Amino acid sequence: MPVPGCYLALKCLLGLLILGLKALYRTPTIIAVVVLLVSIVVLVSITVIQIHRQEVLPPGLKYGIVLDAGSSRTTVYVYQWPAEKENNTGVVSQTFKCSVKGSGISSYGNNPQDVPKAFEDCMQKVKGQVPSRLHRSTPIHLGATAGMRLLRLQNETAANEVLESIQSYFKSQPFDFRGAQIISGQEEGVYGWITANYLMGNFLEKNLWHMWVHPHGVETIGALDLGGASTQISFVAGEKVDLNTSDIMQVSLYGYVYTLYTHSFQCYGRNEAEKKFLAMLLQNSPTKTHLTNPCYPRDYSTSFTMGHVFDSLCTADQRPESYNPDDLIAVDGTGDASLCNAKVASVFDFKACRDQETCSFDGVYQPKIKGPFVAFAGFYYTASALNLSGSFSLDTFNSSTWNFCSQNWSELPLLLPKFDEVYARSYCFSANYIYHLLVNGYKFTEETWPQIQFKKEKPVLGSVNHSLASFSSHKHSCTSGQQEHFQCS
Repeated sequence: MPVPGCYLALKCLLGLLILGLKALYRTPTIIAVVVLLVSIVVLVSITVIQIHRQEVLPPGLKYGIVLDAGSSRTTVYVYQWPAEKENNTGVVSQTFKCSVKGSGISSYGNNPQDVPKAFEDCMQKVKGQVPSRLHRSTPIHLGATAGMRLLRLQNETAANEVLESIQSYFKSQPFDFRGAQIISGQEEGVYGWITANYLMGNFLEKNLWHMWVHPHGVETIGALDLGGASTQISFVAGEKVDLNTSDIMQVSLYGYVYTLYTHSFQCYGRNEAEKKFLAMLLQNSPTKTHLTNPCYPRDYSTSFTMGHVFDSLCTADQRPESYNPDDLIAVDGTGDASLCNAKVASVFDFKACRDQETCSFDGVYQPKIKGPFVAFAGFYYTASALNLSGSFSLDTFNSSTWNFCSQNWSELPLLLPKFDEVYARSYCFSANYIYHLLVNGYKFTEETWPQIQFKKEKPVLGSVNHSLASFSSHKHSCTSGQQEHFQCS
C-alpha cells in the first residue's frame, strides 16, 4: 500500500498527464509537449522528495553481539542493521570490535571457572556501544571454532565445562543470550565465504532508488582462512561437481542460491601444523632431546617441553614410546631456506590424491578452483611479515620467502615492525607452509596465484547472518550433498 505522499504524487501525475492529452486536441503540438515534459519533471521531483524523506527518517536499528572464539584468541564484535531485513537476511555493519585478553577459551580446559574473568573488560565496553534501552532485546552469541573442536574430541567433559561456564556468565549479562556453541568446520568455512563476499559488495548494492538489489553480473569470490588449529577453503564451484559429497553446499542468501564447495582441514591450522612439523623433525632426529630446525632463523635457540609438541590431539599419534610431557627438547635454528621448504612438504599427504586433479591432499575431494579469492587471518599476517599485501605474483612470494628465511635471528627485529619472538621465529615455516597448501594442495598456479587478495579482515560477519537467521522466525538453511542441514543465513 503506497504511503500518503506517494499516493498524492500518483494523483498529481495522473492529472497532469490528462491535461497533456487534452492539450493535444486543444493547443498546438509544441504546447502539449511542454505540458508532458512538465508532468515528467513533477514526477521525478516528487519521487526524489519521497526518497529524501525516507532517508531523513531512518528505520529503527537493531544490534547484535558476536564473540568469535578462535583457537588462540577471542574477539567481540558489535553489529547493527535496519529493523527491516532484506529477504530475512540482515544488511549488517560492524560498529565495534574488542580483543579479549589472554589465550583462546580452549586453553581453560583445566580451569573453566576462570573463563568469565577474561571477558569482563570487553563486555564493559560493549555495554556502552549498545543503547541501554536495547540491551534486553540485543542478542549475543558465542561461536567457538577449531580450538574447542579439538578440546571436545580430546576431552569432551572439559569442553562442556568451558561452555557451561561461559553460558552461566552471559546469562547474568543484560543482553539476550542466545547460546555458546562449537561450530563445525563446515560452518566456519561457509561463514568465511559469506563475510568475504559481503565485504566486497557481491550480494547486495543500492540502486538509483536507494533499494537493495542483487548486483548484475557480479561474480562471488572464494575464501581462504588460516587459523591456529584449522584452515578452510570455500568457493562457488563450477558446473561439473560431485553433488554426492558433503563438501558441496546449497547456500541461500538474499533470495539467491549458490552451489558452494567448502572444506575445513582440522589440525592444519598454522599452530597445529607447526607442532606436527616439530614432531616429524623429532622423529627423524638422532637424539630425542635435541633437534635442528631448518625453518628457524640462524643463531636462534629455544627449548620446548614434550607436552608442548605432543599433548595436542593432532600430534598424539607421533608421540615417542617413552613419553614424558615435562621432558625438555632443545631446538637450534639453521635458517636453511631450501631444506625448510622440502621438509614442510612432508606435513601434507599429497600421495593420497594419486595425481587426481579433483583432490587437494589427504585424499580430500576438491573441484578445480574458480575465480578470484581472498585470503584472511594467518595468510595475511604471514604475507605482511614478508612485506607483502594485496595481490602479488607467486615468484614475488617465493623470493620474499627465500630472503626472509635466509636472515639471521638478530636481523629480524629490523624487518618486523611489531617484533614478537613466538611469531618471528615461525614466519619462515608459515610462508613455506602456505606455499605447499596453496600450490600443491589447492592447485593455485603462477597464473591463478595473482587472483588471491591477502586481506586482514577476519571472516566473522557470516556468523552474524547465521545469528540473524536464528533470531528470525524465517530461517534459511544450507543443504549439503548428503542432505545435512544447518542454519547459515
